[in-house]
Amino acid sequence: MNNNMSTSVASSNRTAHQSLSVRVDRQAEFRKLPAVDALLRTSTVALLAAHYGQQQITDALRDVLSQARQEINDGGPAPEIDILVARASDLLELAAQPSLRHVINATGVIIHTNLGRAPLSNAALRAVEMMASGYSNLEYDLVAGERGSRHDHARRLLCALTGAEDALVVNNNAAAIYFILTVFCQQREVIVSRGELVEIGGGFRIPDVLRQSGAQLKEVGTTNRTHPRDFAEAIGAETAALMRIHSSNFKQIGFVTMPTLAELAGIAREHANVLLLDDLGSGTLLNTADYGLASEPMVQESVVAGADLVTFSGDKLLGGPQAGIIVGRAELIVRLRRHPLARALRVDKLTLAALNATLQSYQRGRATEELPVWQMISASPAQVRERASHWQAKLAEQGCASALIDGESAVGGGSLPGETLPTTLLSLAHSAPDQLAVQLRQGAPAIVGRIQRDTFVLDPRTVLPDQEIPLLTRLVDALGKGAS
Repeated sequence: MNNNMSTSVASSNRTAHQSLSVRVDRQAEFRKLPAVDALLRTSTVALLAAHYGQQQITDALRDVLSQARQEINDGGPAPEIDILVARASDLLELAAQPSLRHVINATGVIIHTNLGRAPLSNAALRAVEMMASGYSNLEYDLVAGERGSRHDHARRLLCALTGAEDALVVNNNAAAIYFILTVFCQQREVIVSRGELVEIGGGFRIPDVLRQSGAQLKEVGTTNRTHPRDFAEAIGAETAALMRIHSSNFKQIGFVTMPTLAELAGIAREHANVLLLDDLGSGTLLNTADYGLASEPMVQESVVAGADLVTFSGDKLLGGPQAGIIVGRAELIVRLRRHPLARALRVDKLTLAALNATLQSYQRGRATEELPVWQMISASPAQVRERASHWQAKLAEQGCASALIDGESAVGGGSLPGETLPTTLLSLAHSAPDQLAVQLRQGAPAIVGRIQRDTFVLDPRTVLPDQEIPLLTRLVDALGKGAS
């Protein structure tokens, strides 16, 4: 027993000695770590401080030293000073990256709400740059030398293009609808077909907007069929307006009927002080049927049909910046312009600059040549296939395999639901398409494509011409690391 006890004691002593040695070794590694002040005095860190700021580099150094202490606790060695500085530099670079980043949209969805909807034209970009780089006559009348109105800048073009008596621009189409309902329909009834009580992206529901504005919703008809008589019979002493609402991202087919806007206009005119409001959602100044798509309601047609006020978006089929555009009868627009909400919902100089440049493309008859949205819509299947073939050839030169497959592009943005355009997709050969998708999204520039039948594909229709070189550069790098 004495021998066993001696063995046990000796073993315990060895374990204690080993534990002490580990503690001593860790302490030695801890002592190798420099202090923050010592790192701040190095020339490399001084350059980082000059670029990112003293407080930012100090915080980054504290973070990397904390990480290094944890590595030592886990049994690792103390990192060299160069490694610590490099880690701090990486942290600073990551923190300096903007949250809002440039993205290459290769999904084939032209008006992609999650990716910023309509890209601006070169003319719009130049106009924004000019207005952003100095002062402007945003609210100054250069002829009279006195205060002017920002609302004047887009009015002339909008009236000329739509045939409306007057126009007003606010910050988005939801705001335009809310604004009109608040000013003209508060505590009064607005008659809407049950088939048009829509919900669009982000949980935006027309009934909710009506309630928030103080208007009272009065539903008529059924989900699939509403007749002119349903509106006519529902009008009463408390009726402020009849309202047509664009179905946005869904469509009904089959046993369906809705009154025409002209029929609703005739009903509204039979009653004093009953307005006809037409929310077009996207809204277009060009006939989409000319490009192989179903007919989308045109703004000009709504004005001619007799709508008192028409609302539509600036950043969807119009192809401009985010904005809500209201056109219609002059006396109604004047009331909106003078209302206190007009100031809360007004747009800034950059939006107006981009919108004016966009509208000028329509005025010149060059929307399909100058506006990216319409360039994409009007691109022929042959043109898209030529681009896809060019990409395939460039990748093949670098030893990267790909294939061309037939596919479909979508307009998106709540416009033309179910309508597609024929396209050619570039299918990439990769052992893990999901990982490839993540890798391309997280790089610079970020590339967003789609997974189709377990293959990562790119649609050339929605890739801008000046994005091709960075796109192909990133693809070669990614495919070289995961080609199948």
